[in-house]
Amino acid sequence: MYVKNLQRIALIGATGSIGTSVLDICARFPENFKIKALAAQSNEEKLLKIAKKYDVNRICLTNPVDGKFDVPGYECLIGAKSLEEIVSDSDIDHVVFASAGVCAIKALQVALKLDKNVSLANKESIVVAGPWVMPLITRTDQLRPIDSEHNAIWQCIKNENYNEIKKIYLTASGGPFRTYSDNQMKKITSKEALNHPTWKMGAKVTIDSATLMNKGIECIEAMQLFNLPVDKVGAVIHPDSLVHGIVLFTDGTIKMHLSYPDMRIPIASAMSWPERLDLIDVGIDPPFLRETPLSFQDIDKKKFPCFQLALDVAAAGGAYPALLIGADETVVNGFLKGEIPYQAIPIIIESALSKWQGLSPVSLEEAVNLVYEGQRIASDLIQKWRTSY
Repeated sequence: MYVKNLQRIALIGATGSIGTSVLDICARFPENFKIKALAAQSNEEKLLKIAKKYDVNRICLTNPVDGKFDVPGYECLIGAKSLEEIVSDSDIDHVVFASAGVCAIKALQVALKLDKNVSLANKESIVVAGPWVMPLITRTDQLRPIDSEHNAIWQCIKNENYNEIKKIYLTASGGPFRTYSDNQMKKITSKEALNHPTWKMGAKVTIDSATLMNKGIECIEAMQLFNLPVDKVGAVIHPDSLVHGIVLFTDGTIKMHLSYPDMRIPIASAMSWPERLDLIDVGIDPPFLRETPLSFQDIDKKKFPCFQLALDVAAAGGAYPALLIGADETVVNGFLKGEIPYQAIPIIIESALSKWQGLSPVSLEEAVNLVYEGQRIASDLIQKWRTSY
């Protein structure tokens, strides 16, 4: 159901950094996109500003601050269940999932079942619920990844024979601590960890990028998105942040996707597929190739143990990806609150995973509950850490 001209958009996660970039693309190409519905978690003030600017009547808060959301002149919806109502609307052609967390997974399932176009930037939907999401895809390119690395791989393997893919590599800038010494790594503050050299993101994903947990989780996501085994998915450090994805083929050929680190570029490619928007014409410039450095390094797994931890989870499968998502969220929040030091992040997450003695999930509900179980175990471990150190 590709809509060649005007696509009617539902944007879930409108107030975050990805949502802001989506809105920018819609504003630059009003002949291609019309926002028809907006959703956010709890930021009512920002959501209303966006709704007014883009003339959107239907708005939703999944978790309003005081449990109430009623603004004269707008159709106000509340709760995660309302997201399913939004994506089910026949007035919506394309749903953009730009939110974090697991609350939009069922809405994603509904959108896919109804044959809507979907642009996705929600890692949890695939890492936690991949087995209950990916089989719902009804046609090629119905689901388009927005994250820069997955979008890069998605573009590189277009019309390629999957049997000829030797390995894919996601790239990482290396974050703020790539050149830190062992001694410096012991004294990291939250202010340092939040100072990402390339991307401007929310606090949680910025910390995950500093530890490289984000890159490990992205490897798990790539396995699901592209139906590849763990030994065909890897990552490299690329400090220049110009190459976002690399595909090695069996004949030794390598494809790379290169662009400036600007989220509007992968967003535009996903939302407008199979056409390409003229971003250059609206002021989003390409790199100047004669002055473009390209350097790559292996990831130091001793310096970044969270990356290896995520790869181990990818290999183990079962309950562990969902547990990892929950434990990581809680531990990162603990670090941001000053409850634990930076060095404790991988220690507590690994300990949380090791405590699981249960079975693999057999339903979406069980998988989502494992996220909450990971949060609970990690919270208990943080409290023990605080009383012991």
